[in-house]
Amino acid sequence: MLDINGTFIGQLLVLLVLLWFIYKVVVPMLAVKIEERQQKIANGLAAAERGQKELLSAEARVEELVKAARARALAIEQQAQVRANETIDAAKQTAQSEAARLLQAAQAQVALDTQKARDALRGQVAALAVSGAEKIIGREIDAKAHAQLLDKLSASI
Repeated sequence: MLDINGTFIGQLLVLLVLLWFIYKVVVPMLAVKIEERQQKIANGLAAAERGQKELLSAEARVEELVKAARARALAIEQQAQVRANETIDAAKQTAQSEAARLLQAAQAQVALDTQKARDALRGQVAALAVSGAEKIIGREIDAKAHAQLLDKLSASI
């Protein structure tokens, strides 16, 4: 059986003192270290959560910036298209006015050339008429005297 003697009581007292020392000295030190570690873990988790929220916020801002950039690019593209159309219209209008001016100049030149050809033809007709009349009459007709008559004749032709 179990004999309770002095050695057993001494060991029991040493064990109780050791437990008391551990409870009063070692446990508070370990508790402080454990609490510091828990605080670090909690801070790390809070920082991770804040980081996650900031990441989501940053992604939302980036998406907004991308949307704004796309809208701005679309507006710039539309503005460039409008300017290109305006430039094309202005070029067409300039080309049309230049074509009209060239057409007028060509028509004026044709009218001038036609008038010159008519005048030359009238002169030739008058010369032929005088030559034919000379041959028919058999004598020379004064071209200066009959110039007015021939001018009237050639104008009617």
